[in-house]
Formats: sequence, C-alpha cells, structure tokens
Amino acid sequence: MGRGKVQLKRIENKINRQVTFSKRRSGLLKKAHEISVLCDAEVALIIFSTKGKLYEYSTDSCMDKILDRYERYSYAEKVLISAESETQGNWCHEYRKLKAKVETIQKCQKHLMGEDLETLNLKELQQLEQQLESSLKHIRTRKNQLMLESISELQRKVNSSSLLKVGRWNFLFKK
Repeated sequence: MGRGKVQLKRIENKINRQVTFSKRRSGLLKKAHEISVLCDAEVALIIFSTKGKLYEYSTDSCMDKILDRYERYSYAEKVLISAESETQGNWCHEYRKLKAKVETIQKCQKHLMGEDLETLNLKELQQLEQQLESSLKHIRTRKNQLMLESISELQRKVNSSSLLKVGRWNFLFKK
C-alpha cells in the first residue's frame, strides 16, 4: 500500500515543521547527489532554514564556479532578451510603417479608379486629374507605337507576298 497524498500547506506546529524540514532537507540533498552522479550534471543546492542556517551541496566542482557560471548565463540571457525585445520593437515599428504605406497606396488606387473622391479637396482633385491625363498620354503614345509597328509589319508581309505572287505568275508570260 502506497503513501497517501500530503496536503501542501504550512505546518503550524514548530517541532513538526522542524522535523519535516530536517527529513526533507536530507532527502533533497540526497536527490541532488543522485542526479549529479547519474547524469553527470553540475548541481548546486542552497537551502536556508527558517533560523537562517545555511545548508549547501555542490558537485565535485566548487560552489563558487557553479554560481559564477550561473551569473554569466543569466546575464547573457538578460542581454539576449533585451536584444530580442529591441528587435521585436523594430519589427513592430516596421510593420506599422508598411501597413500605413499599404493603406496609402490602396487609397491612391481608389482615387485613380474614381472612388472615394469625397475626401479630396479641389487642389487634390486637380492634381489627380493632371496625373490621370499624363497617364492617358503615356498610354495613347504606347498604343499608337504598337499600332504603327503592327501596320509596318502587315505592309511588309503584303509586299513580300505580292513579290511572291508576281514571281509565281511570271512563268506564264515568259515565252
């Protein structure tokens, strides 16, 4: 039969509390030793009793070395966390900037499509009109260029096919 569950709450009786502390402290020290031996881990355990008495355990290496290592690790971790939060702050700022840029572009696109014009004043409407006229001019220029190229290509084909036809029928007239 196994032990029952122990309710975790402060033991009110001083003597019982001291006995429990003593037994559990020795069990904890034993577990620390076991994990260091079984797993080849560096272990440091520090316990202060209610009266302020110090109990400690460390593996073969000295307690000071383990604590120095812990301090270096926790300092490096704090620096890393600080750098990560700074980087995260930069990403958030960059995200907000890009989001604002996208919203501005979408708004401009709506204006170019003739939508949401109520928000524009007279000067902005005139600028939009000039921009659209300039765009139309570029579009017409490109369209005319493509049409001229197409006409030239068709004329070239007509001329080359006319020469072929003349060449084919020439043999009838030679005699």
